Amino acid sequence: MTKNTLLSVGWIRIYLLKTEIQRLLLTSVGFGFLLLLARTVYTGGLTFAFLVWNLFLAFVPYFFSYSLRVRPAWIKNKWKFAAVFTIWLLFIPNSFYMLTDLFHLYDSVAVPRWYDLLLILCFAWNALLMGILSVRHMEKIIQSIWSYRFEWLFVYPVMLLNAIGIYIGRYLRFNSWDLVSNPFRLIADTTQILAHPIFYRNAWAMTICFSFFLGILYMTLKKLSKAI
Repeated sequence: MTKNTLLSVGWIRIYLLKTEIQRLLLTSVGFGFLLLLARTVYTGGLTFAFLVWNLFLAFVPYFFSYSLRVRPAWIKNKWKFAAVFTIWLLFIPNSFYMLTDLFHLYDSVAVPRWYDLLLILCFAWNALLMGILSVRHMEKIIQSIWSYRFEWLFVYPVMLLNAIGIYIGRYLRFNSWDLVSNPFRLIADTTQILAHPIFYRNAWAMTICFSFFLGILYMTLKKLSKAI
């Protein structure tokens, strides 16, 4: 076999060794990239190139939660688990944030509007799937460490954090990296929202609505997987 053939066989084996849901997710991500590539080639512009970066940020929490699942030793080591869990909490809002990328949908003379709708939905759906799978990974891990009766005790606080992250990202224009590059301004702006809920009532209205929506969405898909 040639070197290229061996590499191809290697990638096929890696692909086939993944779970069914991972294969479907990988296929969906590939479809999204094909849509983006076709649009880029056709228009000669990089209008929606930011979707790639946003999807990468959505993949980060999935990577860490999956890493915990396949490395039980990390869970038993409280310091490693605390570090990974903290990073996961900081990045998980990115997975649900991509729902708001639909704000970028507009009438384009370059391509039909339905194409851009499909493109954005595809990337948002992939990010959402990563987020839901990641939360499910972490929920199982937390349940194995601390037994608790009501699953909402874990799910809703996480979804509330996601909703707050969505608002901060979409309207305050911060992202997870700003925790390192611009932490003081991020903390200051976030503190203002927490300290003055009446003045920022629209922010809280959006946050509460999104937190319930994301929680219901997560629980529905979770129960649906068991009902079928």
